[in-house]
Amino acid sequence: MTNNKSAFVVSADWLQERLGDPSIRILDASWYLPAQKRNPKAEYDAGHIPGAVFFDQDAIADHTSGLPHTLPSPEAFAEAVGALGVSESDTIVVYDGPGIMTAPRVWWELRIMGAKNVYVLDGGMDGWKREGRPVSTDVPSPKPATFKPSFTPAAVTSLMGMKQIVADGAIQIADARGAPRFYGEEAEPRAGLRSGHMPGAHSLPSGVFSENGKLKDLESLRQTFAAAGVDLSKPVVTTCGSGVTAAIITLALQSLGHTDNTLYDGSWSEWGGRADTAVVTGRE
Repeated sequence: MTNNKSAFVVSADWLQERLGDPSIRILDASWYLPAQKRNPKAEYDAGHIPGAVFFDQDAIADHTSGLPHTLPSPEAFAEAVGALGVSESDTIVVYDGPGIMTAPRVWWELRIMGAKNVYVLDGGMDGWKREGRPVSTDVPSPKPATFKPSFTPAAVTSLMGMKQIVADGAIQIADARGAPRFYGEEAEPRAGLRSGHMPGAHSLPSGVFSENGKLKDLESLRQTFAAAGVDLSKPVVTTCGSGVTAAIITLALQSLGHTDNTLYDGSWSEWGGRADTAVVTGRE
């Protein structure tokens, strides 16, 4: 990859040249909100990148939390990913439908669970198909692998941690939800949640980091953070609706060499659904 692009993103050309390489594992991590009217598993079954296995973000999660998509235990994650034929030592490429949408969440999960060589596919499956690249309906039956987890708890912010961050203001908050939701001008897609944002949060809608499904170049990413008032020399916690698109901000941060960042896993599904959390609205 060229120097002006993220070290964590690979091009469709790069991946196509390596199709069939036994050291590379490909994961389709597509996931959609109901309003998007797309079924990720049905799309996978209808045609996916050859050799790709489907990573179900609804299934590979902590189902005891009462929240969507929260991280499973390292052991449960390792078991699920191992069953997909993936080990922590593999080179792993993760993609989604539109590109730079839900794949970064699985990129983040794999990395904080101990995988070192994890990449997101630029352009996603939509771009792959537009360019007439090979598509398969064959569903792989991978030989189960052993994924040895090495979890980094410091990469994840809890509700208690988030309350402390809001209270003391020492860590910048970057929110990936759309601006109307952030400012409380539009209802949340999940019932029972208040609208608005955490005091002091910066609005960085997930779509501002990509163009046509491809992550923007590093200088553009840098300018995007600057325009939102985020100081890249200081720590950041990322958040969104349910912890998925927050990882797009994490990907952008880490692409710029920013390492002092965490992701608030409960995100607005947790914060906006409680009576004991501070919420502000408006554009002031």
